[in-house]
Amino acid sequence: MHTIITYTAEEALKKLKEGNKRYLTAKSNEGDISLMLRQRTYAEGQIPYAIIITCSDSRVIPESIFSAGIGDLFVIRVAGNVIDDHQLGSIEYAAEHLGCRLVVVMGHNQCGAVDAAIHHDSEGYIKFITDEIKRAIGDETDDYAACCLNVRHSMKRIEEGLGLQKKEAHGLQVCGALYHLEDGSVEFL
Repeated sequence: MHTIITYTAEEALKKLKEGNKRYLTAKSNEGDISLMLRQRTYAEGQIPYAIIITCSDSRVIPESIFSAGIGDLFVIRVAGNVIDDHQLGSIEYAAEHLGCRLVVVMGHNQCGAVDAAIHHDSEGYIKFITDEIKRAIGDETDDYAACCLNVRHSMKRIEEGLGLQKKEAHGLQVCGALYHLEDGSVEFL
């Protein structure tokens, strides 16, 4: 049987930064996706070291970006990395039942959802997403600044929604990040 390893928020953040550094020069994913690991996580369960909330954009692949493998990251993807009760429930599950101590809200530059919030009056279900982003960015029209404001807004929603003061007593921390599509680097905010 394998030993359960839990990481502090600081240890998890260091692991993410090191993984991104490896990713910047990688030609393939360095994360462990072996049959042995698949079988072990099937039998013993998952023990992710971080929760990543990110955009659904197909160019943003957290497991690759952080050189992670099966069972390493608890990933929640939604266009524009917005937060509602469904995402909060998923975060709460990973923190309380899987022992994750770090929540990273990772936006990315040239986000289509942020662009839609800035330049269009959306209709249909996407309006739920763009309206949330509009609340986050206000009148901001600069792509980089708007993406950062959107990340910070989602962080605040998590902190308020989960009553983070209570969670911090258990070592849970929330941080923001911006993934740069052009070179693969992650800027922690």
